[in-house]
Amino acid sequence: MSSPRVLFYVQHLLGIGHLARASRIAEALIRRDFDVTMVTGGTPVPGFPGDGVKTIALPPVTAGDKGFSGLVDGEGRAVTAAFQEHRRDLLLEIYRRVVPEVVIIEAFPFGRRQMRFELLPLLAEIAASDRPPLVATSLRDILQERLKPGRAEETVEIVKNHFDLVLVHGDPGFARIEETFPLAGEISGKVVYTGLVAPPRPTGVPEKFDVVVSAGGGAVGSALIGAALAAAKLLPNALRWCLVTGPNLPQADFDAFAAAAPPGVSLFRFRRDFGGLLAGARLSISQAGYNTVCDILRAGCACLLVPFTAGGETEQRMRAARLEELDLAGVLPEEGITPELLAAKVGAMLARPKPAIPPLDLDGAAGTARTIEERLPGRRSSKV
Repeated sequence: MSSPRVLFYVQHLLGIGHLARASRIAEALIRRDFDVTMVTGGTPVPGFPGDGVKTIALPPVTAGDKGFSGLVDGEGRAVTAAFQEHRRDLLLEIYRRVVPEVVIIEAFPFGRRQMRFELLPLLAEIAASDRPPLVATSLRDILQERLKPGRAEETVEIVKNHFDLVLVHGDPGFARIEETFPLAGEISGKVVYTGLVAPPRPTGVPEKFDVVVSAGGGAVGSALIGAALAAAKLLPNALRWCLVTGPNLPQADFDAFAAAAPPGVSLFRFRRDFGGLLAGARLSISQAGYNTVCDILRAGCACLLVPFTAGGETEQRMRAARLEELDLAGVLPEEGITPELLAAKVGAMLARPKPAIPPLDLDGAAGTARTIEERLPGRRSSKV
């Protein structure tokens, strides 16, 4: 019997968290004998998707600014109608060629509205198929709060008409979808909580550092890295620091940080053994993105979170506040952070006892694959 085919669409625009989470899920599906083809729409990221995942890259687009107000292509030019039509046609051709039994679309329609130009035609193509696949949307646990009227109603209508499953990658004891999407009750029959999509437990500690500072993808982490470098100079020289800037940090910024790094501070763009670094660290300093927090919780490391809030983003602030309430994190606001403030907070965090093991489900990749497997048998039927 052939492996069920999965088409997994993921579009990362600014950081790499969406792609990293989707890659973990894809690997879990492969372990359950699914044949996964991932369609990516952002700039390439080393190490993602993972081994064994078939990958098709669309012409890349990224966010034009930190507020996601526009799209630009791989050369930084504003996306044109012709560019959109080309991507749409490529995506539809991929769907026809793969003939999937499962389609997973990351974030949409709860997010990624910028990609409506290709995703709505894809959903229409799926609906018109003789044997339509199981269709699921893949969501993080805390959504960006939307203020524009009519957006939530439109999302509900698309889910009702086109999606079989709403996969919420979280623990309902930590965050529930209705807290950030008030109309969730209208689609409650399609919602499944998978658990948080954390990485496997680290198998070893490659190097031991007192403090590990990470900036996610690096596109918006320059201020945090700069403040950490300056804070390191204000704290005892005996502390060993590891700063991971992210692959998207501009080269000029990386070179400037490398030149300014004092003794005891190691600077890297990317570490594939990031989980192991956290497992051996006394303290992690990072933004409060979904994937980074999952890495930290799995490693059992103390953490200081500086949530990203530019462009009206609310998701990271809420995640950081909840972890602070559970005594699993310290929090500093992004606005007004100074080296002196950061150094004082680092000193206080290092003096605290090691955090307790979090009472949260961290096996969301396996939970997602299991849910898809359970829902797939006997689901497809020929159209009359």
